[in-house]
Amino acid sequence: MKRAELLERFYARDARHDGTFLVGVVTTGIYCLPSCPAKKPKPENVRFFEDETGARAVGLRACKRCRPDHFYRHYDPDRELVQATIAAVRRRPGDFADARELGRSAGVGQTKLAELFRAKLHTTPAAFLARSRVVWAAAELLATERRVLDIALDAGFQSQSSFHENFRRSYHMAPGAYRRLTREDEFTLSLPADWRPDEARAMFERSHAGLCERADGRTWVKALELDGRTVRLEYRFRAGAVRVRLESSKRTARSTRALAHLTALRTLGLVRDPAPFEKRALRVRSGARLLGGRRGVRIPQTADAFEGLVWVIVGQQVNLTFARTCRDVVIELAGKPTGGLTAHPSPQAVAQLDYTDLTTRQFSRRKAEYVIDTARAITNGELDLESLRDTTSDSLSETLNAVRGLGPWSIAYLSMRSFGLEDCVPVGDAGLVAALRNFYRLDHRPDVDETLALLAPFAPYRSLATYRFWMTLGDDS
Repeated sequence: MKRAELLERFYARDARHDGTFLVGVVTTGIYCLPSCPAKKPKPENVRFFEDETGARAVGLRACKRCRPDHFYRHYDPDRELVQATIAAVRRRPGDFADARELGRSAGVGQTKLAELFRAKLHTTPAAFLARSRVVWAAAELLATERRVLDIALDAGFQSQSSFHENFRRSYHMAPGAYRRLTREDEFTLSLPADWRPDEARAMFERSHAGLCERADGRTWVKALELDGRTVRLEYRFRAGAVRVRLESSKRTARSTRALAHLTALRTLGLVRDPAPFEKRALRVRSGARLLGGRRGVRIPQTADAFEGLVWVIVGQQVNLTFARTCRDVVIELAGKPTGGLTAHPSPQAVAQLDYTDLTTRQFSRRKAEYVIDTARAITNGELDLESLRDTTSDSLSETLNAVRGLGPWSIAYLSMRSFGLEDCVPVGDAGLVAALRNFYRLDHRPDVDETLALLAPFAPYRSLATYRFWMTLGDDS
């Protein structure tokens, strides 16, 4: 890269080039990342280096603003602070009265804490604390026979009524009904008044012949691996609710039933409430037009992260029809039959495949390697996909970025469709580019910078904004 181009990147504070070069400022004796927010020096006072060794060799020290020394050691004090706060809250959410107490415990102010939670977790401190209380209480309900009121108070709720309201909002059933998962294989989820079936139904219609999941009128079914068991989930819809039945050839454990409940929430798009996004969209120019009178649109998630990862890999640079064909191949070869369907296979089952099993069924050699090698990495303990739900968004991205076959688009798509992060933009997605061009009547295809600029007003809910833009592609059909 020529000096003129390096200067341009530096003066633009282009974070995409952090790690590709360093900037030395001879007048101050420091070296910086390209994205450094400090006042920019004159060009004649700037030198460029490939790495820290070169910068330090001429006597420069690390900038205290952009901390290139932290960057190159993958140390992020903000991330460490958030991770420590996450761990403390999840251990004992009742120890924190409110978001202010979270900030005091973390040693930062409310504004800083809110910024960190938005950037690292795509949520607010208050929302995270409320959700953590419900999750902790849910675990107590299944693991103990303690009174519901005692659990509620220990979780940090001020009253049983407040606990019931928050629990119903998050888990779509009453605490008492959830506790019955200790002994029952059926449960009923209440559906929000604005819940729409269309988006979730599309997830149940991905297999060409209903191989893994199927939607037939008011009855939907899905086969999958839960807790090491091959099971079948049957969803029966009625007014304002859905009855979910867990079917297995063997007796199920309470942990399996809890996973079935979580899977139902994910696949029906009930994990996240779209109301905050819709409120935000109404304040954005053209936001009301994007909503298009369709309230309650949610993003259904994959049943687990591995299912999402397989879908992302097979769907790269191919049309939807061929992606479905490739996904069906993986299911047919490694999935286990149950109740007239074939369960989406586990990483362990896919890891047993040979590359030729896929290449003889229309897979490219490279795509076959991506699917099987990733499954083997999970099986060998090198990659723990599900544990990434308990980390920050940047840690998630860093881990996935090290997986062969996953790039920025794949990571963003997985983050929103399998991990439920709310502020993702799958930059470079052909559908998103086309939707933005049509929606804003552009005479050109928006590049990366313009895509981010067009989505910026919808932050911190850009995942749903992206999903809504995708939906507009069918408006004229």
